[in-house]
Amino acid sequence: MERVPAQGEIAHASETWEEPGGGGAVAAVQLARLAGACTFFTALGEERVETTFRPEPQRRAFTFLDDEAERTITLLGPKLHPHAADPLPWRELAEIDAVYFCAGDAGALRAARQARVVVATARELPTLRDAAVELDAVVASADDPEELYRAHDVEPSPRLVVRTKGAGGGSYEPGGSWETAPVPGPVRDAYGAGDSFAAGLAFALSLGRPPAEALAFAARCGAEALTRRGAHGA
Repeated sequence: MERVPAQGEIAHASETWEEPGGGGAVAAVQLARLAGACTFFTALGEERVETTFRPEPQRRAFTFLDDEAERTITLLGPKLHPHAADPLPWRELAEIDAVYFCAGDAGALRAARQARVVVATARELPTLRDAAVELDAVVASADDPEELYRAHDVEPSPRLVVRTKGAGGGSYEPGGSWETAPVPGPVRDAYGAGDSFAAGLAFALSLGRPPAEALAFAARCGAEALTRRGAHGA
């Protein structure tokens, strides 16, 4: 639609579509693009599919996409996430090169720590505290109050703390800052750019790239996501 409606307005969408979304799904597809394959650990609620792990309804979201390709999201229902007690192939994580953790309980994160590289989002800060495992990187925001990370928020401290500023690049500790990457085409949809960035960071760190190179690579992944329509580039 042209813009997000103001209070009391009625707005008409020029186009609508429905697809699986969420940060984990976006990151899984991005990692599959980069690595050729990705194992996605998740939880499904009651939905129009055969497999159900939770008795409660599947979370849904309504996303407005305006003429500037910015997304505004309304979430419907609580987040469903994997628990360590779920019948998932947790032992396989010991053979995984990189994990991006964006939802789960503390036990799930401890299981994820079997992987060689673990990157987590600061959106799950309470879980990161409870799990008390050393993370290779935490991806936070420099501006969003729900994704802030302060010194010693998690113990043991992550090896790398990344703070993104959207189009303004970002900073990292220890280290410095990085610039945003050029967008390789028309900007179509901002949905998923941040999680594509985080997935790219996990992939690059798993290759042994130093932070500056890994962040430059991640920035390119985020920039490319802006050129794709929808959560997965439909």
